[in-house]
Amino acid sequence: MNVTLPRCGAFVALLLVALSGCATRSAKPAVSPPTPQAVLLVSIDAFRADYIDRGLTPNLVAMARDGVTAPYMLPSFPSLTFPNHYTLVTGRVPDRNGIVNNTMRDATLGNFSLSNHAATRDGRWWDEAEPIWVTAQKQGLHTATMFWPGTEAAIHGVRPDHWIPFDDSLTSRQRVDKLMSWIDEPGPKPVFDTLYFDAVDHAGHESGPDSEPLNAALREVDDAMGYLIAQLRQRGLYDTMNIVVVSDHGMADVPRGNIVFADQETDLDALDAVSYGVVSTFNPKPGVDGSRAVARLLGPHEHMRCYRKEDLPARLEYGRNPRVPAYICLADTGWAIISHAVLAKRTMPMSRGEHGYDNLDPTMRALFVAHGPAFGRGVTIAPFPNVDVYPLLAHLLGIAPLPNDGRLERVKAALAPAGH
Repeated sequence: MNVTLPRCGAFVALLLVALSGCATRSAKPAVSPPTPQAVLLVSIDAFRADYIDRGLTPNLVAMARDGVTAPYMLPSFPSLTFPNHYTLVTGRVPDRNGIVNNTMRDATLGNFSLSNHAATRDGRWWDEAEPIWVTAQKQGLHTATMFWPGTEAAIHGVRPDHWIPFDDSLTSRQRVDKLMSWIDEPGPKPVFDTLYFDAVDHAGHESGPDSEPLNAALREVDDAMGYLIAQLRQRGLYDTMNIVVVSDHGMADVPRGNIVFADQETDLDALDAVSYGVVSTFNPKPGVDGSRAVARLLGPHEHMRCYRKEDLPARLEYGRNPRVPAYICLADTGWAIISHAVLAKRTMPMSRGEHGYDNLDPTMRALFVAHGPAFGRGVTIAPFPNVDVYPLLAHLLGIAPLPNDGRLERVKAALAPAGH
């Protein structure tokens, strides 16, 4: 399935009406906050919304049936890991939270990538928005973050009470054990916790969303969720803790050979490539006449469409941040963009699954499940944009949210009736 942005037509118009107010900013919750209860935010990276229907995740299904779910949650654009994880905890779309891509360049700070630990641990990359654990700490609550993009940095000078550097070698169950060890420590208990699983994302990239390795990863993560529930029950916490399970985005199948070679589509000697992949970005090279290269880049291509950042469709809410490069190329769903030179340096094959596509593409839809005393029982709510998770978390914690792009009104149907 190929998705080309200008062809979304009536579907886009209807969805925009349904999700109207997506960019509204509000500093106050829409309803009176409850007494603070412990909140656990769980991310299952790249858990596409329809994975829950495969019959492989009984613990998640049981939690959804006894709590709240939505058919899907819309990620923000670009549907990449770091931008959307930071959107979930700030309520600001990537263009306004500063984490505009997994790979970025900043005029002052230099280069940012997932493997650049000096950058990911530098709070200056993250300080355009304040994540909810920082706000909670500032408002007197204790927090523990078992992995989440941004938690390795002191943001606005504040860290969670408990955190560790990201360690991909920890199994899903070991991550649960580490979180439980923090909860078991004597003294004040953390009121806001995070937990992060990435097995589904790895399997999706390596083998594709319809593969047996992907299904095995779903079983692994669901086992960890069952283990988490059992550990919370042993401590008498499962029925008193509000648990919100989300994903950052979905995953699309990318058949072998579905590659757009940027060096065949334009003159890369005249352009500076900032990132490759589903979303490929370029800046003009200083002192080089790149007018012909830019004209070729912005011209028609098979399986790719390129824009000046100021010309991106307004509904993407993307392109005003200075960290967004001058030119953005978006691959059609099921395709990826790279150059021959970069491909030759890769030690791994191109991914069989990818994300980063148009956030309205059904393959990018994300998971939402919630369970706990603040939530309804057996409730299904309408799809909503992921910016709404932040005001929901702030409401559950009873803290004043910072200005954000979300609206609690869109998800308040998830909450239990007053006095319930």
